[in-house]
Amino acid sequence: MVQRRGARDAAAVGGLLLGLLVLGFPLWIAFVAASHDAARVNSVPPPAWPGPHLFENLSRAWSRGGLGPQLVNTAIMAAGIAVGKVAVSITTAFALVYFRFPGRGVIFALVFGAILLPIEIRIVPTYQVAADLLSPLRDAASFLPWLPVPATKVSMLNTHAGLILPLIASTTATFLFRQFFLTVPEELAEAARMDGAGPWRFFRDILLPLSATNIAALLVVMFIFGWNQYLWPVLVTTDPAMQTLVMGLGKLGPSMDSRPLWNELMAGALLALLPPVLVILALQRWFVRGLLEAGR
Repeated sequence: MVQRRGARDAAAVGGLLLGLLVLGFPLWIAFVAASHDAARVNSVPPPAWPGPHLFENLSRAWSRGGLGPQLVNTAIMAAGIAVGKVAVSITTAFALVYFRFPGRGVIFALVFGAILLPIEIRIVPTYQVAADLLSPLRDAASFLPWLPVPATKVSMLNTHAGLILPLIASTTATFLFRQFFLTVPEELAEAARMDGAGPWRFFRDILLPLSATNIAALLVVMFIFGWNQYLWPVLVTTDPAMQTLVMGLGKLGPSMDSRPLWNELMAGALLALLPPVLVILALQRWFVRGLLEAGR
């Protein structure tokens, strides 16, 4: 029995080390490329160990790509998406679990079915609404002439609201919060009602503290989701001042008129990687606990 357990532990450790090697190898290549000059990076074979030009390449990537304002825009977008997704999801799950109303199951089925409609599928109508927030009302006015519709166009293009609001709905987070709320003993809700606590107080004083680890885990996941967005920011931002960091990395990529500066591109990628890593490290303990509790 001891030998079998030792063999299983050794196999598990070996699998973890192999996974670490597979995941860490691209990061090592990016770090090595970011620490050499362009001639050395483009040589054959490429370097395998770090060089002396890391901070020089980081400075050039920061200035040539204009990454400063883009970093601010990306941080605002990622934080807004993360907080918005959690806020919308937890309140939706609270309503679906603790309020009794007709059609509750149908509504949950529709919400859960929305997982089959990611932003890439509904990109055209979503962009139409972002370009003109009142366009659905104008479409409805063709069938309902009495419906009052303002003539002013309300656009969210080239705004932080346009980057954030269309992406804050999260079916997955709603499902996870709903499943967690179903595990909360009903006696807690009954005790809160006996003490005179209303729905909002029960939600604020009991459910939110119990959901802290789940909220932290989802904040990390949703922050990284927002940080890595590329397609939607490309569509809704034409003003260079509103571009995001992932878009800025495209300026550092190879072009038709010049030799590719892979060292500066990899330096920019390292700069873009740093904030999500810091978020994960800051919330690592809560992140792991939240994932474990969500999987129960």
